[in-house]
Amino acid sequence: MEEPLEFEFVTFDCYGTLIDWETGIRRAFRSALEGTGLSQTQEGELFELYEEEEKRIEGEMPYRKYREVLALAASAAAKRFGKNIPEKLSSVLAEQLPSWSPFPETNPALERLATEYTLGILSNVDGDLLAGTLKHFTVPFDLVVTAERVRSYKPGTEHFEEARRIIGADRGWLHVAASLYHDIEPSLQLGIRTAWVNRKNSPEGRRLKGRIVREVRDLTQLADWLVP
Repeated sequence: MEEPLEFEFVTFDCYGTLIDWETGIRRAFRSALEGTGLSQTQEGELFELYEEEEKRIEGEMPYRKYREVLALAASAAAKRFGKNIPEKLSSVLAEQLPSWSPFPETNPALERLATEYTLGILSNVDGDLLAGTLKHFTVPFDLVVTAERVRSYKPGTEHFEEARRIIGADRGWLHVAASLYHDIEPSLQLGIRTAWVNRKNSPEGRRLKGRIVREVRDLTQLADWLVP
């Protein structure tokens, strides 16, 4: 187990780790689909299709801006769903993304961490969208790497390689994320030390036991470990 003070830098995935993106996406879908008669179960099915389509589109070449990814993924999910989905669904995600809220413990935990560490964000979005989100945080981030900057989406390794270039290979760095697919697995491939935020108490991370430095249920637990 790593000693917390071996780290100088702590970076985070943003949406799903710091920001409650699932609630934001579901709320966006709900507003776009008002009057279509979709049940809560059907909303959940549409959300799962959206997740699949976003992963697929982010993996395609050439690189597309995240606004386009959001629109294409929403449209593709609606088409697969087979219902008459309003056209505005394709634009509502980008419109609402900057308003999505942090998890309740995010800012208190970040404020504690900022007293001991340099903080950063590695995110799969465009810079203008992230700028709206940064207004929700009560601490600054000294290192920000977006998909737009590296012209690639996680789980591609470009975010992590760019962050390592900035931080320096000999500095203590911990990357924190909720997504095994987008963040933890590519980080581990590059030998970057990671903490997994397992909010849903998923057993999925068991296959990576011994490779993840720390598993936490939320950011409060992370701060309890990292801040003496």
